[in-house]
Amino acid sequence: MNKAETEYPVQSGSTFFKGLFIGSLLGAAAALLFAPKPGSELRSDLSDKLSTATDKTKEVATAVTDKTKALATTVGEKATDLASTVSAKASDIYTTVTDSKQQIAATLQETGKQISGTISDASGSVADDVSDASKKVADEAKDAKEEVKTSYSP
Repeated sequence: MNKAETEYPVQSGSTFFKGLFIGSLLGAAAALLFAPKPGSELRSDLSDKLSTATDKTKEVATAVTDKTKALATTVGEKATDLASTVSAKASDIYTTVTDSKQQIAATLQETGKQISGTISDASGSVADDVSDASKKVADEAKDAKEEVKTSYSP
């Protein structure tokens, strides 16, 4: 970039139109001031133009205010709706989690009972098996003792 481009950057389109509008207003004011009219007629024209501009400004301000209020109301309603929706969904999730927690607790309790019953049955079965095996060992020992006694008897 050269020095002129850095010192005087290119303005955007909106800046150009603002300048055009201000220039038009200044040109119109100059034309009215230099028009061949008597002073009282010129003051009357300027007063009328100023009154018209003031009225238009008030109309635009009223329209902008009304639209702003309508937009604020709409945003408020949407925010309220969104808040109630989020609250309802959070409540649903809380209810679902609570119900699931209770179901899991009941399932764990039932499973614990089943495991306890299975362990009890298994321990009874092991005790019976140990008792039977003990009897068998005792019987076999007795038979072996008798067999040893008869084979070594004089």
